Amino acid sequence: MSENKAEQRKVSASREDNAAYMNKVLPVQESFDVIQRDMLIGGRMSSFYFIDGFTKDEVMLKIMDSMMKVKEEEMPADAAQFTRTCVPYVEVEVLEDYDAVLRGVLSGVTCLFIDGYEGCIAIDCRTYPARSVDEPSKDKSLRGSRDGFVETIVFNTALMRRRIRDPRLVMEMLEVGDSSRTDVAVCYMKDRADQELLHNVISRIRKIKVGDLRMNQQSLAECLFRRKWYNPFPKFKYTERPDTAAACLLEGKVVILVDNSPSAMILPTSIFDIIEEANDYYFPTLTNVYLKFARGLITLMTVFLTPVFLLFMQNIQWLPESFAFVAVKESVHVPLIFQLLMLEIAIDGLRLAAMSTPSMLSTPLSVIAGLVMGEFSVQSGWFNSEVMLYMAFVAVANYTQPNFELGYALKFMRLELLVLTAAFNWIGFIIGCAIIIYSICFNKTLSGRNYLNVKLN
Repeated sequence: MSENKAEQRKVSASREDNAAYMNKVLPVQESFDVIQRDMLIGGRMSSFYFIDGFTKDEVMLKIMDSMMKVKEEEMPADAAQFTRTCVPYVEVEVLEDYDAVLRGVLSGVTCLFIDGYEGCIAIDCRTYPARSVDEPSKDKSLRGSRDGFVETIVFNTALMRRRIRDPRLVMEMLEVGDSSRTDVAVCYMKDRADQELLHNVISRIRKIKVGDLRMNQQSLAECLFRRKWYNPFPKFKYTERPDTAAACLLEGKVVILVDNSPSAMILPTSIFDIIEEANDYYFPTLTNVYLKFARGLITLMTVFLTPVFLLFMQNIQWLPESFAFVAVKESVHVPLIFQLLMLEIAIDGLRLAAMSTPSMLSTPLSVIAGLVMGEFSVQSGWFNSEVMLYMAFVAVANYTQPNFELGYALKFMRLELLVLTAAFNWIGFIIGCAIIIYSICFNKTLSGRNYLNVKLN
């Protein structure tokens, strides 16, 4: 494919030459879904090329029926005039080089070669297999719309266009990957987006030189901004809700859609944008402020609850008498730090098991896991009941914020804080807090700003 792209050969006026070249490049004989359909149009031999499964059969049947009614004396002089007079369809263009023709055929466009016409007639009557636009399971809203992005980029742009009927909404289509040729749409409001950021994003996407985007959006994110491995905080905000993406567009942000990915990438972003969720847009101001405050407080507790507990248990004399009830009552054979670390891994194991468990077995297995991990783990002498309680809170609290990547970033910060506190007592706790603050304040995003929206050099 790369060799053919480099050639940039022009389409010939001879249908035989065009068909010979297409059959040489495309696996027409080997692949059952790559189809060549020859027919007589206006007394001239013609060849259709299309991918079975990407073409609307009813639409193509009507187009072919209309073309077969064209008489020889009614045939136009060139391909451009033929599209205006003989093709009863809306999305039609004339392609002049084979690279554009091959890209169109492989992406689902029906391409037509007519003997005597120096150009290929591309009829975009494609359709992609797609699921329904149901509400995403991760990012749900108590009020508001119940639709969500799907894996088809055209459907996703339509969901946002339906909400923003403004001519200044621009959706610029780009292409990334020499082999995959993945469609990438950069969406923005022309009068509200940061022009410097927009130019930076588009130029970076155009300069990407990769063979393919194997993991779709994640591969694009890695190509756009190669983050440092030791800073786990996400560089982008993701959402599967078109209403959230539309609201961000109206706020002047840039939304990036990748074909085959059911989520939108939003930038620029900050820590306050990432912890937002769909309900923040649908509730009154007072309720909205309370929900944000509660979510922020719970997020802080997920990071600091178990490290602070470990710090007080190592320095029991610091614990006020009014909070003496939080101290560990029973001694077990396993030190506190190893209990906390084992439960951190066990919780992730349960999460992974839940993702891989068939739905019909999830409830009974959850009950069994809860009994074994809860009651019998304490009775066996491996864990303290206080440790189980605090880790259960941390496991549940991780789901109060919708960003999955941020949840694991906070988990890594908590593990780092636990290890430093166990190794160096209060000095390690202070060092761990300093590392967390540094990771947030100096986490440079694509816009050149950090999580606190401060410009970094």
